[in-house]
Amino acid sequence: MTRSKRLGLMLWPVPGLDAGFARGRWAEDAGFDDLWFPDAEGMQDPISLAAALAVSTRRIRLCTGVVPVFNRPPAVLATGVSVITEQAPGRFVLGLGSSTSNMVDRWYGVPFKRPLTHVREYVALLRQIFAGEKTHFKGELLRSEGFRLQALPGVALPIHLGAMGPKMLQLAGEVADGVVLNDFTPLDRLAWAMEQLDLGAKRRGRRAEDLEIVKRRAVVVISSPEEEVHAREFFRQHFAFYASAPVYQTMIEQLGYPEAVAEVRAGYAARDRARVTRAITDEMVSRIFLFGSVAHCHAQLRAHYAQGIDTLVISPQATSAAEFMRGAEVFAAAAFNPAG
Repeated sequence: MTRSKRLGLMLWPVPGLDAGFARGRWAEDAGFDDLWFPDAEGMQDPISLAAALAVSTRRIRLCTGVVPVFNRPPAVLATGVSVITEQAPGRFVLGLGSSTSNMVDRWYGVPFKRPLTHVREYVALLRQIFAGEKTHFKGELLRSEGFRLQALPGVALPIHLGAMGPKMLQLAGEVADGVVLNDFTPLDRLAWAMEQLDLGAKRRGRRAEDLEIVKRRAVVVISSPEEEVHAREFFRQHFAFYASAPVYQTMIEQLGYPEAVAEVRAGYAARDRARVTRAITDEMVSRIFLFGSVAHCHAQLRAHYAQGIDTLVISPQATSAAEFMRGAEVFAAAAFNPAG
């Protein structure tokens, strides 16, 4: 299936970045195709923010990227989604994922058990709800009986799954309308990820290209050697944060860095943050994250489109509103042409 290439902006709605509601309205005027809303780190609720922008925008697509399935029962999530789809018909994508034990178990106090099964059953129950049926669902982990959503989406609601590992990628290929990849599926692993998606898609009589392939890219645009050093160290710390989660440790091992993971584990066990960050090499940082000149960043994005990515989601990394704005502006429609 041939799709037009899309470019999205990920909002980062925390104090001081000016990267929330107002920036979302700006993004539509700036020519972005999508807005993506994270669900992490105590930020504003993505469903609520998407609902607010649904009534304040006209064209731009609104997407969650991604909502953990452990956060809300499917019926509760569906009632929030119904507000968005009523105000922005045909403009909403529901991105779901398992998240990590660090977030789900430690932050939210919810047991993080059997994430693959939980995601599978969550999607199946949501499909039943959005079809307008009274629920009659009893899975291994989830159940619902007699719930009916009153306001149904006017058009089919796309459900995308965030995925990194082979089992979740295969599940996305089997049950979802799209997949959301993050930085830990670098360009040199994209063909492998597509193979995993295809394995799952074939179970449903389709192929990986029948799904929308989305990738989020954390980006820092630099213009001097000093900024390059700063960006590299920023992403080294970012990498170390991800490496604290077991699911990311497994992925980092699969990327070819088992020794680094062993050192990271030892550093965290000893509460030695310097040891953890020393384990993250320059090569690892450059392979996973995107930083460089405007021309370099634009070229890297075009390479992703050329390798089969349908939708790229720019996530400017910043510590101030000015930095976030700069990171967003260089990818606005007037500044970036996916075709080169």
